[in-house]
Amino acid sequence: MTRVIHTGDTHVGYQQYHSPERRRDFLDAFQRVVTDAVEEEVDAVVHAGDLFHDRRPELRDLLGTIEVLRELDDAGIPFLAVVGNHESTRGGQWLDLFENLGLAERLGDEPRLVGDTAFYGLDHVPKSRRDELTYDFEPHDAAHAALVGHGLFTPFAHADWQTETVLGESNVEFDAFLVGDNHAPGTERVLETWVTYCGSTERASAAEAEARGYNLVEFGAEVDIRRRSLETRPFVFVSVDLAEGEGADRVREQIRQRDVTDAVAIVELTGEGDPVTPASVEEFLTERGALVARVTDRRQTESESELSVSFADPDDAVRERVTDLGLSTAARDVEETVRSSKTADSKVREEVKTHVDSLVEADDLAAFSPAESGDDGADSAGTGTDAGEAESEAAGDENGERSPEDAPETEVVEAGSGETDGGEVTNVAGDDDDTGTDTATVGDDTADAADDTDTTDDTADADDTDDSDGQFTMEDF
Repeated sequence: MTRVIHTGDTHVGYQQYHSPERRRDFLDAFQRVVTDAVEEEVDAVVHAGDLFHDRRPELRDLLGTIEVLRELDDAGIPFLAVVGNHESTRGGQWLDLFENLGLAERLGDEPRLVGDTAFYGLDHVPKSRRDELTYDFEPHDAAHAALVGHGLFTPFAHADWQTETVLGESNVEFDAFLVGDNHAPGTERVLETWVTYCGSTERASAAEAEARGYNLVEFGAEVDIRRRSLETRPFVFVSVDLAEGEGADRVREQIRQRDVTDAVAIVELTGEGDPVTPASVEEFLTERGALVARVTDRRQTESESELSVSFADPDDAVRERVTDLGLSTAARDVEETVRSSKTADSKVREEVKTHVDSLVEADDLAAFSPAESGDDGADSAGTGTDAGEAESEAAGDENGERSPEDAPETEVVEAGSGETDGGEVTNVAGDDDDTGTDTATVGDDTADAADDTDTTDDTADADDTDDSDGQFTMEDF
């Protein structure tokens, strides 16, 4: 029998709402997972990607993570992980650094045996490169097998990666597919394999109202998946529907009914009442001890919708514009090579020249013919945002806004600290022995670049800018 903790989307280093305390909360949540692992004496901690929130974590985030991983190492519990889209870099991965320090192991196409279970890894791969994947893994002779991956897989919300393709084309039969990227936990059965998201360990957006946690997975006569909740900083949601003649006094009255001390307090205003100044409400929340205060007046949003401004991901805008230009197939290939391929900058010119020469030599002149504007042949923008965080832009990590469907139905709802052993329980089965063939290409370098369509950060990635103080890149090592 093998017992592991399945966690992921820890997003260490995320300074949500520009709050240093919230930044610490994300590391503390990861620490609680490790503490539970040591107390439960599990056989391994399996991390399904996005250990860090950014591909350039600051020194304090690296040191904090190393300290947590050393606690696992001292207890003799291996830390097995894959690379997520948030932390992925063009060069070496931070996970490789931790592996060199003896604190982690990066899963790939070779089996990592833990007890009687073989674990494999599938790093995050941008949507534009998934057609190149072959899901070939080295064979194993263990009683069970599990694949750990990062992406938005079917049949869950926001999916852009077909689970049937991964499992159907794999030469190894898996009892479980342990995945990360979608911050909402869930378990489904696909092709006789249990596919389960562990969810995030901290609330990365106001849309993530439910308690955060991880999965405790046991491989035995049956595969048993149980949800465990984590105690995290409470989010208090106050929804006030103002009747005609009601205003700030009514809002303050509703706030007084809740304990907002050290909480992230988010107030939503609707109705036909008098104008309310958000700044005055936020000041009132702060005076009552709220760590973070955000106010959204939906009445302003509804009445001034024609003046609203949205901030789109620049890469999405580029893709949309490229599609509208009606470029030829050859031109689109060149654009992809220059903008987002893994080709080193020093070799881009040579790569483009070689590709164009090959088309000319093959007399493939049709490749140079312009396509009609909006031709489906152009790459379309993907939807690879983290679930939950995908709603973060609309929900407003910066200003506390949440979409109407995320608003609580009652006037006041609190998503507070989760119990230490609460949540749903799912018992599932499947322990067929697996045999596989002997070629493998999945795992090591398939996630060299983060998903270009991820749009949830409060701060933009700075791949092509000079490092700021306290930040490092893998090239420094």
